[in-house]
Amino acid sequence: MYNKIFNHSGWLKSLLFVPLILISQILAVMVMSSSGFDMNSLGTEKIDLEFMIILEYIMIFFMIIMLWAIMNYIDKENFIDIGLQVKGRLKDFNFGLFIGLIIMGFAYFFLLLINELVFVKIDFDLYKILLSIVLFIGVSVFEEIIFRGYVLKNLLESFNPFVALFISSLFFSLIHVANPNVTLLGLSNIFLAGIFLGISYVFTKNLWFPIALHFSWNFFQAMFGFKVSGLDSYSIIDFNIVENNSLNGGEFGFESSILSLFIILVSIIFIWRYFKSSTIQKD
Repeated sequence: MYNKIFNHSGWLKSLLFVPLILISQILAVMVMSSSGFDMNSLGTEKIDLEFMIILEYIMIFFMIIMLWAIMNYIDKENFIDIGLQVKGRLKDFNFGLFIGLIIMGFAYFFLLLINELVFVKIDFDLYKILLSIVLFIGVSVFEEIIFRGYVLKNLLESFNPFVALFISSLFFSLIHVANPNVTLLGLSNIFLAGIFLGISYVFTKNLWFPIALHFSWNFFQAMFGFKVSGLDSYSIIDFNIVENNSLNGGEFGFESSILSLFIILVSIIFIWRYFKSSTIQKD
């Protein structure tokens, strides 16, 4: 193992995710500040959809430029080799969308059934739904390209899949440590969500399933009224929490709940078996 790590620079290259995120964030904030945007909403619990969309896509722009340069001049690879090949991936993409919808729908109705949530009203706003779609597409693309496409990809050069998944998921969890109302259970679940999102990449080296799952997880989580990693976004369903506790997730949202822990663990086993069997069949 020592020789394998020492002979490969994958684990060192994976650490470039830190400057990738920091530089893209700093440049995006500088661009928006110089363009006259009010930056007071940055870092608040309530998501301003239009503001965050602009910020997110400026970050993506700078991140892709930097990552393209790294892969082209350091890795000697094409950017698409990060896992963006589309041929034959429509099934995986649709599967990812479906899983997020099923999980969040089940979570909402289960918590409603056991009286952890109290339904208030429906707030259907097509414009805000479309904005939410655009925002969460950006979030999923940004985070999956970095944490699965680059970090996990490079860690797999130096470590076995289990260690690589553990480290990449730990990094993924740590970027949420400053989120509003964060809890240890919430960070633990985000760590497990990183494994959940990364499993398919271990077998396929493709990002379309985790991008779709990440988008679907966040989008439907918001639409069903849950906070997304502690952030309050527009929701179609408005509900009240009877009492903040570890079953419903409290102020951090569903991701800080025991229910989320159970669902993610079951999903990890299911996804591992699914993609392992799919790989064997193709071979």
